Amino acid sequence: MDNQLQHSSGRSLRGFASMDREKQKEIASKGGRAAHEKGTAHEFTSIEASAAAKKGHERGTAHEFTPDEARVAGRKGGLARAMNRAKNTIAQANANTQSDSYSTSAEPLVASSSATGEGLPQHSRQNPA
Repeated sequence: MDNQLQHSSGRSLRGFASMDREKQKEIASKGGRAAHEKGTAHEFTSIEASAAAKKGHERGTAHEFTPDEARVAGRKGGLARAMNRAKNTIAQANANTQSDSYSTSAEPLVASSSATGEGLPQHSRQNPA
């Protein structure tokens, strides 16, 4: 028993607890993927997620954002939303362009990957005369 790993409380670690963190992560990841494929994985609803966050705040274990962190997170979310909207708009415009008989160009519309959103969305057809 001298060569076994020990918990900080003095107990010896066995099984999953005795594995290094990378091995634990690998095994847990396989289980998560299998559960999703099988359809038995739990996915939080917004109500459940809200309740979990409230518990964290009550216990004092929730992460508190500094104003700078909140600003960065908000900007990141806003940019992601804008890019998703642009992709959806472009996909819809491409679908409409393919069905229009008066289209002057067969080229699909594309979005710029620029964080400023320049070039979103561009339409290449002209109004029919």
